Amino acid sequence: MNAIFSMASATPPPTTPSNTVKVVIKGRVQGVFFRNWTVQNARELGLNGWVRNRRDGSVEAVFSGEPAKVQEMVDRRCRVGPPAAVVTALHKTAAAAGEETAAGEGFHCRPTA
Repeated sequence: MNAIFSMASATPPPTTPSNTVKVVIKGRVQGVFFRNWTVQNARELGLNGWVRNRRDGSVEAVFSGEPAKVQEMVDRRCRVGPPAAVVTALHKTAAAAGEETAAGEGFHCRPTA
């Protein structure tokens, strides 16, 4: 007997929960490889988003992905940064409307804002 499968009855694949946050990192975070380090770590965790320097000397980033991996990036990795960095403050907020889609696919550097 041949089984006939209907596309309409197919169960969609489960979706992985996603979280998107924006962070601003202050301290000695420019000129110490922070952006490239962030790209490398975010890609290692499979996150989407971007990172850029800000004119005020801080670094800004948007991380999007599995909540546990976003938390790992923000709370464990970015609070320390690369070896030459000195993080004095990290401000985390929910991403504003449009920032999630601006994160796009993959993780990359953006020009200074």
